[in-house]
Amino acid sequence: MRKVRYSLVLTLFCVIGMVTTLVVAQDNDANQQASPPQHWRGHGQPDPAKRTDMLTKQLGLTSDQQPKVLDALKSEQSKMEALHSDSSLSQDDRRAKMMDIHKSTNEQVRAILTPDQQKKWDEMQSKREQWQGHHHDGQAPPPPPDSSDPNK
Repeated sequence: MRKVRYSLVLTLFCVIGMVTTLVVAQDNDANQQASPPQHWRGHGQPDPAKRTDMLTKQLGLTSDQQPKVLDALKSEQSKMEALHSDSSLSQDDRRAKMMDIHKSTNEQVRAILTPDQQKKWDEMQSKREQWQGHHHDGQAPPPPPDSSDPNK
């Protein structure tokens, strides 16, 4: 009788341990899926430093251009975060302001570039706009096929 009771208690503890492990694993999996990679900020934009690194590789930014581009991207990020926290705007107004901020940043970055870099920049922007036009269905789209595009 004692051995049976011992076996039942041991089995019960094993089952509780397995269930707890499964629950914790599912919770961790859900948290990993819900949170973006750490170098990405909200709303689909990577961290300004990461974007600058990507643009340096894609466009061949010089050491003089890099801090200027980084400043423009940091400014954009700060304006976007302020806009995101402004609850007084309608969704349409917020979207329009976001587009204005993004357009302004694109113009600032483009002005920093050489003519050859501007051609590459324009191609990158065109691809991004085409991709966004095809993936505007109300859901967050997956990354575009060209993962070298810094403005995902």
